Amino acid sequence: MVFADSEAFSGFSVNDIAAAREFYGTTLGLPVSEVQDMGGLMRVHLAGGRDVLVYEKPGHVPATFTILNFPVKDVDAAVDELIRRGVSFERYDGMPQDAKGVMRGNGPDIAWFTDPAGNILAVLAAA
Repeated sequence: MVFADSEAFSGFSVNDIAAAREFYGTTLGLPVSEVQDMGGLMRVHLAGGRDVLVYEKPGHVPATFTILNFPVKDVDAAVDELIRRGVSFERYDGMPQDAKGVMRGNGPDIAWFTDPAGNILAVLAAA
């Protein structure tokens, strides 16, 4: 297979790379780095040696689906910590979410939030 040994990576756009750097690096506490010689690009370093490329795009339109899922041991603790860091959790019509915004009982417990560009992220109970 032509891609069997390829170390593929994912990417997504934002409307303001500086705001994204602050959010992913400071608010979420993830390591971020600039992509040399390519202004408006950064890498977010995820656990397990995975990276995601984040790029500034004129006319950015937020994804309408979850672009990053963060499995955690304790969803409630993660939600509480993110709220302390200024993150707001999304509420979706027809989704049985509790007061914190956590949906329980339909698969793993999960709560959704957005980055400054409006892209959807989630914390969910690790298997």
